[in-house]
Amino acid sequence: MQISTRTGPRILAILGPTNTGKTHLAMERMLAHTSGMIGFPLRLLARENYDRAVARVGKGAVALITGEERILPKSARYFLCTVEAMPINKQVDFLAIDEIQMCADPERGHVFTDRLLHARGMSETMFMGAETIRPVIRQLIDNVEFDTRARFSTLTYNGSKKIQRLPSQSAVVTFSAQEVYAVAELVRRQKGGAAVVLGALSPRTRNAQVEMFQNGEVEHLIATDAIGMGLNLELNHVAFAALHKFDGQFNRGLSAAETAQIAGRAGRHMNDGTFGVTGNLSGIDPDIIEQIEAHEFEPLAKVFWRNARLDFRTVDALQKSLRKRSDNPTLVLAREPVDEVMLAHLSQNEDVARIASAPDRVQLLWEVCQIPDFRNIHTDAHPRLLTSIYRYLAKPNSKLPVDWLGEQVLRLDRYDGDIDQLSSRLAGIRVWTYVSHKHHWLEDANHWQERTRAIEDKLSDVLHERLTQRFVDRRTSVLLKSLKDKSELMSTITANGEVQVEGEYVGRLEGFRFIADETDAAFEGKAIASAARRALTGEIAQRVKQLETDEDDKFAVNGQLEVLWNGAVVGGLKKGDTVLSPDVQVIDSEFFDGPTRERVRTRLQNFVNAHIEARLKMLTRLRDCQLPGPIRGLLFQLNEGLGCVPRADLESLIKDLSDEDRKALAKLGVRLGVETVHVLDALKPDPVELRGILWAISRELDALPELPPAGRTSVPNDRSNSKGFYLAAGYMPVGPLAARVDMLERFAALLRQKARENDGKVKPDPDLLSLLGCTVEQAEGVFTALGWRAEVVKVSKAELDAKEAAKKADPAAVTADGPAETEAPAEVAEEAPAETAEEVSKTTTEAAPEAGEAEAEPEFVEVKYFVRVDRRKRGGPSGKGQRGGPRQDARGKGAPKGKGGQRPNRGGPNKGDDRSGGRQGRPNNAPAKNNQINEDSPFAKLKEMLAAKG
Repeated sequence: MQISTRTGPRILAILGPTNTGKTHLAMERMLAHTSGMIGFPLRLLARENYDRAVARVGKGAVALITGEERILPKSARYFLCTVEAMPINKQVDFLAIDEIQMCADPERGHVFTDRLLHARGMSETMFMGAETIRPVIRQLIDNVEFDTRARFSTLTYNGSKKIQRLPSQSAVVTFSAQEVYAVAELVRRQKGGAAVVLGALSPRTRNAQVEMFQNGEVEHLIATDAIGMGLNLELNHVAFAALHKFDGQFNRGLSAAETAQIAGRAGRHMNDGTFGVTGNLSGIDPDIIEQIEAHEFEPLAKVFWRNARLDFRTVDALQKSLRKRSDNPTLVLAREPVDEVMLAHLSQNEDVARIASAPDRVQLLWEVCQIPDFRNIHTDAHPRLLTSIYRYLAKPNSKLPVDWLGEQVLRLDRYDGDIDQLSSRLAGIRVWTYVSHKHHWLEDANHWQERTRAIEDKLSDVLHERLTQRFVDRRTSVLLKSLKDKSELMSTITANGEVQVEGEYVGRLEGFRFIADETDAAFEGKAIASAARRALTGEIAQRVKQLETDEDDKFAVNGQLEVLWNGAVVGGLKKGDTVLSPDVQVIDSEFFDGPTRERVRTRLQNFVNAHIEARLKMLTRLRDCQLPGPIRGLLFQLNEGLGCVPRADLESLIKDLSDEDRKALAKLGVRLGVETVHVLDALKPDPVELRGILWAISRELDALPELPPAGRTSVPNDRSNSKGFYLAAGYMPVGPLAARVDMLERFAALLRQKARENDGKVKPDPDLLSLLGCTVEQAEGVFTALGWRAEVVKVSKAELDAKEAAKKADPAAVTADGPAETEAPAEVAEEAPAETAEEVSKTTTEAAPEAGEAEAEPEFVEVKYFVRVDRRKRGGPSGKGQRGGPRQDARGKGAPKGKGGQRPNRGGPNKGDDRSGGRQGRPNNAPAKNNQINEDSPFAKLKEMLAAKG
């Protein structure tokens, strides 16, 4: 290769802005020659153009040479390389350098300047770049032909836009990995997803991300200025989220030319492009905007340079030769590149300084220091690694130990962790991929090249997957692409209602309501909803037809006052004209138009009407029967009360009923109880639930309160529930309990019976408690609520003890008002069987005091009974209580005795005697009992003792 800077074959400088076809021209010119070489600024671009050349001339004719990848067929004629990896000693007919304005880059500029000065093709040399490099090329190289190319399309500034308003095919540019990830996360939430491109990514990962953007899976690309270096992207708009970058030493603002290089990615070939700002930026300097739109920038006056003639006699001599300045003022000494920094660091190590004592060892040290730090972590980890490599290689005829190298590589052969961990391992393996191409350093370089490349590819693929999982919703990408095509979407609905569109789960269909899969991204939700609307329109029409033809057993109503079809909510119930005729309201569905909604409503209304008719036949027949007079008003009230109404509310109607009316009510299943009037069949569990639902609808509630458990005869009276709710459920609130009305009537009847048998006094015994399944305390509260009051009577303890003994001897001897629980007091039986009396007599006699002993004072205890409150004192008009006054009135005029649940007042003499000084509250005219005490019984002796004491 000819390296003269002043003489040689044809030299062309193809200059102009982005999108002028410069790289395409160079590829065409190279392939027109028998051999050629192009140096690119990025490994990614070298690989892209390698693939293009292979497609044209075949794999055997094309080589790829980068720091981390070498594909070198023996018959290769065309070489696609990174600028740093170009084999400049190889002679080719055509040679080109892309992005030659990179000579002014602070970090890599000296490499590009070296190629500008020394790299030549035997027949033709071409430099492609920005117009700004023209004065430098003209000053440094003679006999250069300049060709200025105009941009194919227009580039226009369009101001600031919020991220959610960015047009499709946009790129957002910022300058650090953290900022790229933050913007990508925001775009995912607001726009459905984004691809990411960073310089730190491997070419394989970047290619995968770019491909995802190019094929339309995502509409946005978040990138660093890596996209400014020749990536061929179908971009319409470039938005800057930052205008400052860290260049390795300083955080500085972008120049107009740098901004133009990035913005110029918008608009490819003949398509116009736009650029602007987003995020927290308000705009770009107007002068810079003018320069970018006119493609006119301040020309470069200087470029970075480093001496290529190095002195390897000693480390100091090498460092001095690297720092040597050029006599040409256009060539500015490069800032300390990374390799020089590594050289300075390693030379401070005593072992390294001792080993690097000969020119070949110094040259080896410089070669080791040029190993790239892909990790860029700015710690001493990279210098330590280089020190270890140098120590191994500095030994005579030595290579890197296989075991040590294998251990280093194995540590990176892991694919778990997050994006940062995978990126770190990927950068680490790229170091060893670079080392593996140093054949003279390794025993089996080909083996290590294959192994490190395989790990790099695997890490690249996993990193791409992680980036996609984090910043792209595949489902949204697929849906967006399908929606753009405006073709019919492939949709499936599983048996359990899951909806898949184009193979992606988007939600579930419950009846006619589509419930989209939960997402925190508004844009994603819109995409799902839009796709679902297109995919489900036909399915909804088919479901409406199915609903109209399905039998009633496919429908139901629930406690949430909803109408269900095949288990899915399709409507709601609301108050109608009467409690037994609620109206149906169809659920909101985006798939319904007016006629479709009415078709659904009609079918649901028909079901509800039939459902009420079937399950509440005992009530609907009350509504439909044609009976005149008082019975008609009573039936209306009973219907409005859903089959259960307090008797007090109907007393004025009941008293006017004739015998024929009562017979008609009995045939209809209506029971006229003392406490309630109710329809007995309506107390079954199935009608009770529907009655509760209808009650809740009539009261315009949101849901049915919890009903009492089926089979319970009573439940605690929850004061938060209204009396109407309990009645609709078939229960009547009475004190601390709500009792099922049929059991309450039985309870009241037994209560009256026991009162007649025990002189009007009742205690809560087991018979009463079992009817309501309640405790003594709860029963006492029920007594009070039913119009009974507590009355305390003093009774002799001896009498109680005697009765207790008699009970143990023969429980049947205890009267019906005996104790409900063992601790409760009880009266002694008035008459006991002979054997029981004799046993009691013996016990008493044995315990009696001997003659002459003083007789002990008898001990009394208090016993609580309940007696009926005089109805005339319980309030209400004309002295009548809330249940209608005297029993004769409650029975109704002309009513036969024993009918309608009413028992006649049999009256008769009261039971009991004048024991213990008489019972408190007993009427003075109560007749005395005729029973006489046996003179031989212990009770006779007790009576004599009491009489003796006066």
